[in-house]
Amino acid sequence: MLEKVEGIVIRTRDYGETHKIVTLMTREKGKIGVMARGAKKPKSRMTSVTQPFIHGHYLIHIGSGLGSLSQGEVTTSLRSIREDIVQTAYASYMAELTDKLIEEKQPDPFIYEQLLQSLIWMAEGKDPEILSMMYELKLYKKGGFAPSVNGCMGCGNDQGPFSFSIREGGLLCNRCKQLDPEAYGLPDPLAHLLRVFLHMDVRRLGQISMKEENKKKLRRLLDEYYDRYGGYFLKSKKFLKQLDLFK
Repeated sequence: MLEKVEGIVIRTRDYGETHKIVTLMTREKGKIGVMARGAKKPKSRMTSVTQPFIHGHYLIHIGSGLGSLSQGEVTTSLRSIREDIVQTAYASYMAELTDKLIEEKQPDPFIYEQLLQSLIWMAEGKDPEILSMMYELKLYKKGGFAPSVNGCMGCGNDQGPFSFSIREGGLLCNRCKQLDPEAYGLPDPLAHLLRVFLHMDVRRLGQISMKEENKKKLRRLLDEYYDRYGGYFLKSKKFLKQLDLFK
């Protein structure tokens, strides 16, 4: 049976000489894989609707295994992302995280909206590093391994200053820092931003900025945290490091 879905292309890979296997993150069906026959042919109607980060409406046949793509229509091209190497790098990172951490055929309209809006904001010029960290933390929460950032892991105190413990999985106040002497000390704004990034709906995002040193600190924390709890190797992260964007 054919079904119409709204989705974002998060991954493609070649299949034979003329076909593609496309992974879509959809609003209605969650993450699904579909065969796009003839999508590698330059004049195929499938070519434009199966490019990375395309947001569109798709007519698909979903079976027990790999589905098939019948037709598609571009809703938001997000072309500027594909034309900018920095935006492409961050969008690829977000897409690969989604592919690794989201189970197939498990609808999650909230995560779908967070990804879509993050990509739209990125195409409109908002900071891709901040957007990627906000989305990343929401995927950690979806995966069941988000850090505890509402207060101290040891005593529940919600007043800073705090340190961040990779080992304990969240914030520690000064009194409880003895639980992990290697915990990273955090300036108060960074502890607050961790809570904002984890809990705030990105659709409500206005103008937000961070000092470069704080972005670097938060990036390092999230990298170490993911390495301990995430478990999947991410090729896109290696690409970001090669561009010297993940410092």
